[in-house]
Amino acid sequence: MAKNSKIGRRASALLWLLGVSVDRILIAYEQISILYVLATFSIVALLLIVGFADLEKVSRADDKNAGSGV
Repeated sequence: MAKNSKIGRRASALLWLLGVSVDRILIAYEQISILYVLATFSIVALLLIVGFADLEKVSRADDKNAGSGV
């Protein structure tokens, strides 16, 4: 089986578990302001990833109809 991702399945699962547990701990101790900051940083990171994504090289399935206005 070829390994396409840089992070393995186990490491990915552990990162998700860590993130969810930190989230639950912050909710349990009522640190909502920290959650707001983390959510804001997450959205900024997502917008930066989408903004810098190289969409020029992504091919579409219907390239033959690209300029026809269909």
